[in-house]
Amino acid sequence: MTAWRTAVLMLLCFCMTACARMDRQADMRVDDGSVQGQVLVMLRLAPPHFRPDVDYTGSYDSRVGRDARRRVAEGLANQYELRIIDDWPMPALGVDCFVMKARSKASMERLVEQLSLDPRVESAQSMNLFHVLAYNDPLYPLQPSGKLWHLAELHKITTGRNVRVAEVDTGVEADHPDLNGRIALARNFVDGRAEVAELHGTAVAGIIAARGNNGIGIVGIAPEAKLIALRACWESAVRADASVCSSFTLAKALQFALNENVQVINLSLGGPQDRLLTRLLDTALSRGITVVAAADPEIGDGGFPASHLGVLAIAGDDRQDVSGRMLRGPGRDIPTTVVDGKWSFVTGSSFAAAHVTGLVALLRELAPDLKPQQIRELLAPQQMSGLAVDTHAIVDACAAVGRTTGACACGCDVAHDTKSPPSL
Repeated sequence: MTAWRTAVLMLLCFCMTACARMDRQADMRVDDGSVQGQVLVMLRLAPPHFRPDVDYTGSYDSRVGRDARRRVAEGLANQYELRIIDDWPMPALGVDCFVMKARSKASMERLVEQLSLDPRVESAQSMNLFHVLAYNDPLYPLQPSGKLWHLAELHKITTGRNVRVAEVDTGVEADHPDLNGRIALARNFVDGRAEVAELHGTAVAGIIAARGNNGIGIVGIAPEAKLIALRACWESAVRADASVCSSFTLAKALQFALNENVQVINLSLGGPQDRLLTRLLDTALSRGITVVAAADPEIGDGGFPASHLGVLAIAGDDRQDVSGRMLRGPGRDIPTTVVDGKWSFVTGSSFAAAHVTGLVALLRELAPDLKPQQIRELLAPQQMSGLAVDTHAIVDACAAVGRTTGACACGCDVAHDTKSPPSL
């Protein structure tokens, strides 16, 4: 009978201990970030003791005095109206760290101060939350801009917030999961249809402004810009990946962009010199609007509108021969949004221009009054240490942001030219 009672008592003790540990672990809720009212209380570990019968290494044994420290922690919890949630030995610091939660809505600052002054406490602090410095969008690791442009670091400084960007292109799938809510305004200058989803426009839109940290797809270069989608081009009836525009539809879209006081215009298209469009581009530039255009790889000067004076002409990083006024952007194997709520890889100067358009939006958030020529100076490769300018280099986004702010923007252990920004 005695043996049976002993076994039952042992089983009950085991269950109570296990349940207590389960309660403590459940209280932590580390997965949902509920750390409000939690403090970290450090108690000193017992000092090492010399024993002649063993090899002495001078290290702490975290088990020595653990029960005593637990009692001290419980005494502190009772005195300051706290509840012990968990603890962990940290011999590298010579402390046991106890996680405690305030039972009342007392001032955390005052509570931490009182605990820090208690002679039983080695140190105390409020619990903080940290977040990974990347995106949970699954295609982000495949975006060249993620690593090349240190995009996650740049977005700690600027996201293009509230910068008005007009995309003059084919139709954009506004309800795409990565673009839903990202289109501030949409207009169709081709026909009377309200919503038209097309490949090219949707791909360009995703590179510029796809939503970040939504657990899907990609991250736009300027994920908080106000994207204005202006359909001035339409897909060919023969090939969905071939699209055309007219002087009239483009002119209507540019006029609308001027009316909306946009700050950046993306023209990922090319064609013959056009007088009407030239006049509209001159008006846009005179108003301080930055115009970004894709360079036609089949034409030496990039073709129109990229060749127009004052327009930022952007070539892809796979083009070997570029004129001195062209800039290069990532344009090869770019993951982006496509129609029917999908994602795919695209290549071409259209998408290099989309990258630079997003980057210009980042700069305009930092310095809204930047003129087009000043932005070009910020983006252009800089001569460093007497070396010739590398015209084959892709635009250095970190350097451009750094020159705008006057301080290192990202990858600060890597050489980036952060000379003073051009005078406004």
